[in-house]
Amino acid sequence: MKKLDIIKYKADFMQKFAFDFKQWMSPAVRDYYSLFLKNAHYKRAHLLSWVKEYSVLENGRSVKVAQRPIQVSSEARELYLCLQSRIGDEVHVGEWLTITQNCVDQFANVTRDHQWLHNDVERAEKESPFKTTIAHGFLTLSLLPYLTDSVDASRPAYANAKMTVNYGLNQVRFPYPVKTGSVIRAHSRLIKVSPIKRGLEIEKEISVEIQGTRRPGCVAVSVVRVYF
Repeated sequence: MKKLDIIKYKADFMQKFAFDFKQWMSPAVRDYYSLFLKNAHYKRAHLLSWVKEYSVLENGRSVKVAQRPIQVSSEARELYLCLQSRIGDEVHVGEWLTITQNCVDQFANVTRDHQWLHNDVERAEKESPFKTTIAHGFLTLSLLPYLTDSVDASRPAYANAKMTVNYGLNQVRFPYPVKTGSVIRAHSRLIKVSPIKRGLEIEKEISVEIQGTRRPGCVAVSVVRVYF
C-alpha cells in the first residue's frame, strides 16, 4: 500500500470510528482528540488537493494512480490559499446592463439566428407568451465576460498572472427568458480551486439576475485557468 493510500485510510478510519473512541476517553483527552481530528482532516484535504490522479489499465481494469504533487510557483500557491478560504462565497456582483432590441438584432445577425421570438417585435407582441421579444440564451451567455468584469484590462482579476484563459463551461442552464428591455447583472460564487501545471484552475458558479424577476436568466459554471 502506498504512503498516500495509508494516509487516506487512516483519516477515513479515524473519522468513521471517532464516536466509539471518544466514549473511552476522559473529558480532557476528548477535547484534544477532537482538535486532532479536525487538524488531520484539514491536512489530508490540503495534501490531496495538490496531488493529481490519473487512470491506467492494469490487468484489464482501470486503476487510479497518484502522481507526484504538482509543483507551482509561490504566486500560484499564495493565490490558491487565499481562494481556498473563500470557497462558497459570492466573490463578485456586476453592474446592471440593459438588453436592448438593437443588441438582440446584432447578435442575430452575427449568429444568423433570426427566429421571430427574438427579432419580430410585432409578431412577438401577438403570439409570444411573453408579449415581447426575448434575448437568445447564447446572447446572455456570451455577455458573461462583460457582466463579470473579466474583460476590463485596467482591472485584472489576477494581477500577478501571466495569462488567464477561458477553459470552458461545466454546466449551463437558462431557467427564465431574458425579455428585451430587461436589466440584468451577474453574481459569481467561487466553488472550486485546483492546482494545475504552471497555475490554477478556478471554477465559479455565475447566476444572471433579471431585475424584478425571481428566477435567473442563466446559471453557468465557468472554468478559468490562471498561469504564472
